[in-house]
Amino acid sequence: MINYLQTKTKELIDSPKLYAVLFISSFLESIIVPIPLETMLIPLMQARRKKMWLLAFWATVGCILGAIVGYSLGYFLFEKFTEQIASWFSDPQQLEQVTSQMQDKGFLYVLSIGLLPIPFQIAMLAAGAAKYSFGMFILATFIARSVRYFGLALLVLIVGNQAEALFKKYKLHTSIAITLLVVVIWLVL
Repeated sequence: MINYLQTKTKELIDSPKLYAVLFISSFLESIIVPIPLETMLIPLMQARRKKMWLLAFWATVGCILGAIVGYSLGYFLFEKFTEQIASWFSDPQQLEQVTSQMQDKGFLYVLSIGLLPIPFQIAMLAAGAAKYSFGMFILATFIARSVRYFGLALLVLIVGNQAEALFKKYKLHTSIAITLLVVVIWLVL
């Protein structure tokens, strides 16, 4: 699947539909597709360096709109379809734990899930189900996804064509470091 995405990404580089496809991909990645957008975004940014900040912007906007849909599903449909919704993304017990933690530390919870390689759908549904503040949810989503996507643009700016290889090589190390940082922040707060 990832090889297919990389091939399609190369075809998109010169397409006039580039931003629309990126926006839709980001939207879908945030609500239903568990394939990281980075596999598409880094090669696009490397090929279109003059437009990499715009690419990061459209990826962020698509994700935020997808997050609004996920939040709305949790807010309006959670009680009616709890078991079905939970089974789409994770086991029901995990979603219930997330929902209870959302009430205590919602902002940090959304922010950390948005930064970590954990399916963001869990945070969206839990925030909606817990009736967590919509404004704070959007702010946390905006910060987390901006850090993620604009961080990739910064990586491309600094290391150029080595960005994709560097990202793949250190993805696990970076995820572990971010996870430890998030855990420390959670424990302190």
